[in-house]
Amino acid sequence: MPPRRLQRIVLAVTALALVAGCGGDDGNESASLPEGCVEVPEPDPKEVAAERRTEPPGLPARAVVATSCGEFVIQLDTERAPRTTASFAGLVEQGFYDGTGFHRVAPGFVIQGGDPAGDGTGGPGYAVDELPPEGFAYLRGTVAMAKSEAEPPGRSGSQFFVVTAPADAGLPPDYALLGEVVEGFDVIERIESLGTEGEDGPPSAPVVIERIEVES
Repeated sequence: MPPRRLQRIVLAVTALALVAGCGGDDGNESASLPEGCVEVPEPDPKEVAAERRTEPPGLPARAVVATSCGEFVIQLDTERAPRTTASFAGLVEQGFYDGTGFHRVAPGFVIQGGDPAGDGTGGPGYAVDELPPEGFAYLRGTVAMAKSEAEPPGRSGSQFFVVTAPADAGLPPDYALLGEVVEGFDVIERIESLGTEGEDGPPSAPVVIERIEVES
């Protein structure tokens, strides 16, 4: 799917509900997984009522994300995104992300996770509003928050995406900034490899977030 077309549908929190409903094959085999990933069952949906945190984490703040395909590290941009990083850190402290999956892979564009429902429709039960910096570009490795097309620019819940485009993803500055992947981008690429080139949907095998820890 051409990048410009992807822009029209990318990061809509509800867009994948039907796709996810028919995706996932109980016959997934570990042999189809890239090296470094382990076979895990599809995560069960979680019903979570989270409490919003408003105080940003201490500086510098890094989120270590442990997945079934390995670990990667996000440098949280607390200076330019204090509300968004505060909310994310609060969700981490509550164990909100533990046991959730990456429900969306668009090779050459983004991978997306952080949905407790597992189908692109879930969130923490509250919203945060924080516009990214003016003229912000979503470059390879950028981590930002997903939202539906109906929601205003800068609004977010719990779902986040990592840009895997070779350079600039070409997105408008509508998605709240969270930070940047500074270690373990090979893990991001493993997850991306479970998508189908030219398609935008669930990975061919489940990828689960085992835990996230915020270090400051």
